[in-house]
Amino acid sequence: MKLLEDRIRKDGIVRPGGVLKVDSFINHQMDIHLFREMAREWKRLFAAKPINKVLTIEASGIGIAAIVAAELDVPVVFAKKAMSINLDYDNYETRIQSFTHKKIYNVIVSKKFLGPDDHLLIVDDFLANGCALVGLLDLADRAGATVEGIGIAIEKGFQPGGEVIRARGIQLESLAIVDAMDDETGAITFRPQPHQS
Repeated sequence: MKLLEDRIRKDGIVRPGGVLKVDSFINHQMDIHLFREMAREWKRLFAAKPINKVLTIEASGIGIAAIVAAELDVPVVFAKKAMSINLDYDNYETRIQSFTHKKIYNVIVSKKFLGPDDHLLIVDDFLANGCALVGLLDLADRAGATVEGIGIAIEKGFQPGGEVIRARGIQLESLAIVDAMDDETGAITFRPQPHQS
């Protein structure tokens, strides 16, 4: 998606260790106009799918997923990384290792909000090693839900996550795939995606 690639080139910051900082428009301060355009692109790319729910994980994916759910006119459910007193104890649970936070989380979704009648679009801000997505796929599988597709804002194509997910035969639409980054020059190389706008 050219709009997103241009914004990453303009405002993204490349840091050592394969880190791409996009906190000025995606995962701290959020550009809602950009999110709407991303949501419209995913709506187009998944138009043939009978999606009735969007699934994401807290925290950075929630803003994007909410705009996508509004565009699709369906609810959004987010997997929680911590149990709290206002949650029921009848949950699906899995463990996810976070690339960003270098921690392992017990991630939960209430059985009230995920089940066999759900046809899911999973949405998240980043795809690196694929741990979060594998965890969300596990939650969907435990619930008997059908994953119709996955929408990712930014995929790090030089890390294995995209390959891991695509090997499962799931339609994965990353709106920007970064093939290479140089933390000395700040240069970012994107993978061409001719089927996208």
